[in-house]
Amino acid sequence: MQQSGSERVYTFPVLDRSIRLAVLLSGSGTTLQRFLDLITAGQLCGEVCCVVSSRKDAYGLVRASQHGVPTLIAVRKEYPTMEEHSAAINDFLMPFQPDLILLAGFMVLYCPPQGMEMRVMNVHPALLPLFGGKGFYGHHVHEAVLNAGVKVSGATVHFVDTTYDTGPIILQKPVMVEEDDTPDTLAERVQAAERDIYPEAVRLFSQGRLRVEGHRVRITS
Repeated sequence: MQQSGSERVYTFPVLDRSIRLAVLLSGSGTTLQRFLDLITAGQLCGEVCCVVSSRKDAYGLVRASQHGVPTLIAVRKEYPTMEEHSAAINDFLMPFQPDLILLAGFMVLYCPPQGMEMRVMNVHPALLPLFGGKGFYGHHVHEAVLNAGVKVSGATVHFVDTTYDTGPIILQKPVMVEEDDTPDTLAERVQAAERDIYPEAVRLFSQGRLRVEGHRVRITS
């Protein structure tokens, strides 16, 4: 991290090896599977080094086990505070030395460990800052989009800060809202956009091409 006056500037080194990814999830693990498939196919130079689930019954744990990835179950209600929950997760993550932490449908507010600021990413099923914040996830987002009557939705990849969906935006991809859309049909197209831009954001990070200036992310050549 660099400091420029009162504005914080983050730059990241080019990685000369596979990027080490930690994945936090709460559900089926389709985003985890997307990254595992890309890595297996040689389309992403990376390794999923560990997985954390906030639910004991998350199918993402099965996907991780099938690939021999170490896992932790950390149920939020089993910890008195959010800080203690995050601390337990971080105690598990840090020995794996991840370069980047990916939130993949992780339904709990998470505080990264010291030194990992701007090294945590999330993908959101709308064009932030619209339709973001606590309670806006999954079909709740698509229902809100349709109820609002907007003509364009999409997907956003952003760095994670201390509140829901407010971190610096890295990439966005728009998706047109069709007249006959339902939450399910809109979700299908938005998820396709997510599958495109989330891996691309990880590639840009590993190539040292992301520069965070205050709340703005610049993509360098």
